[in-house]
Amino acid sequence: MHRITVAPGIRLAVHEQGTGIPVLLVHAWGETHRSFDRLLPRLPATTRLIVPDQRGVGDSSKPPGGYDVGTLGHDLVHLLDALEIERCWLVGTSSGGYLAQQVAVTNPERVLGLVLVGAPGDLSAVDASGLTDLLTHLSEPLTDDDVASLLGAFTFHTPVPESFLQSQRTAVAGIPRRVWLASFEGLISATPPLERGSITVPTLILWGADDDVLPREQATLLRAAIPGSRLVIYPDTGHLVLWEQPSRVAADIVEFIAGHADGCG
Repeated sequence: MHRITVAPGIRLAVHEQGTGIPVLLVHAWGETHRSFDRLLPRLPATTRLIVPDQRGVGDSSKPPGGYDVGTLGHDLVHLLDALEIERCWLVGTSSGGYLAQQVAVTNPERVLGLVLVGAPGDLSAVDASGLTDLLTHLSEPLTDDDVASLLGAFTFHTPVPESFLQSQRTAVAGIPRRVWLASFEGLISATPPLERGSITVPTLILWGADDDVLPREQATLLRAAIPGSRLVIYPDTGHLVLWEQPSRVAADIVEFIAGHADGCG
């Protein structure tokens, strides 16, 4: 793990492994790079995996502002600049997929393709009142009850190892209350990326059949809005597709990138 400057006073903690085709993994709101712990060992060493903590979480800088989708997207582009990566694949889970779409719209020349894992297409169309109410009652710092309430908002339809869940609880507890609130507001107030422009790179959409956070219409919206995109529905899987199905997600990522190898230069 090392720290890379992406803006004045802003350094992102970044984990890297492997060599070859660059793949930037973008975690969701309320997560850190640790959400990819079960995925990384399942991806080949022939991919260069870049796994940052976004600003405000983990070991990255925690400034008072800059939690809007546009700024978070710029952080990712500046990270690529600092690493001297001209183009890469973006794998975004949940709202991390929203950021991946943002980068693909604003900086299409930097993106080889997208894998969107349980990602929304238009958060302005999603009822977020339940989460809004939950967030207003968080303590500073978060208590064990706060962490339990946050993770309790998600239902697992496939068993997830307790060791992994414990690492996520620890990561969640370390995120300041103000970051939870500011980043959530940044997401729900953002103009959906696909309203800002089009996405034309190869795109794989992975979705849980039993997602009880985002309606299925979000998946079909993405499929219709991104020409040539492929939608794969996982049975017996909720919103946290990556947490429940790391082996299948890894296999689908590898197969999809390999299928577009001619475009990986």
